[in-house]
Amino acid sequence: MKTVFSGIQPTGEIHIGNYLGAIRNWVRIGDQIGQNAIFCIVDYHAITIPHAREDLARLTFDAALANMAAGLDPNKITLFAQSHVPEHMELSWIFTTQTPLGNLEGMTQFKDKSEQHSVLAGLLMYPVLQAADILLYKADTVPVGEDQVQHIELTREVARRFNARFAPIFPEPKASIDQSAARVPGLDGAGKMSKSKNNTIGVLEDQKTIWENLRVAPTDPARVRRSDPGNPDICTIFTYHKLFSDLETLQMVNTECRVAGIGCVDCKKKLMEGLMGTLEPIQERAAHLRSHPSEVTDALVSGAERCSKIAKETMLEVREAIGLLPRNSLRPA
Repeated sequence: MKTVFSGIQPTGEIHIGNYLGAIRNWVRIGDQIGQNAIFCIVDYHAITIPHAREDLARLTFDAALANMAAGLDPNKITLFAQSHVPEHMELSWIFTTQTPLGNLEGMTQFKDKSEQHSVLAGLLMYPVLQAADILLYKADTVPVGEDQVQHIELTREVARRFNARFAPIFPEPKASIDQSAARVPGLDGAGKMSKSKNNTIGVLEDQKTIWENLRVAPTDPARVRRSDPGNPDICTIFTYHKLFSDLETLQMVNTECRVAGIGCVDCKKKLMEGLMGTLEPIQERAAHLRSHPSEVTDALVSGAERCSKIAKETMLEVREAIGLLPRNSLRPA
């Protein structure tokens, strides 16, 4: 049976872009392959850019809670926090010693993030840790967005290089891009929804906050007055309608916007109906988990225990392959 691995950073509130672009697909994968679907809250990755130490544990817990509320069932899949399995860092260091510096400096995400943040060594080594995350469990499939495909190609190179030099331990995983996954634009209409751009709609945000942010979101700039006809094809709000509204509402908005039969505020109110229709069940489950936090912590403990067993077995193979002195060989029989 194939093994699937993917992760999400606890760097802020889980938003609808995360849900439609990744988590919804993870739920489908979990329904198909069960515990061999391994999903990780990658808290070590989160500290490759400056972070508030007092928030990290809370954000890690909240990320797990939000994923469970969105449909990841820890009784089916494996969910854990990266830092709870120390073998991730051990394997990452071993891979670091085998990865040419030029491979890392050429990564597109490193170049992009270097322009946004002070350049820490961890930011450069991020893809090596990601390779360790995946290969530690000998995953053969990695569901990712298109922006992560380059990282998976590096992971394949890391596996190939290790296998050729030491022993054929690791598969070369393939990136799996969900063609049905939505590319969700940010509220500001400038590129995709992103925590770093502060243009998100949080999956667990209360309805009042969502409406306050949605109410001032830009629409078709040609609609200066209520009587001006608009073009929904260039409007972020209409893109959201395609993701959350039923067909009848979608068709009505598409027609009435073009003839000024509906104003932008009314259009946004109709969107709120569809949006909250999706988010309210998730928020209800989140409220339950918030009042029963042991359900989240128990899931993370169980997931880490399972992953630790796999990780320890992999690292025994790796240590032997690279020639480290076994600790158990130091005691006389």
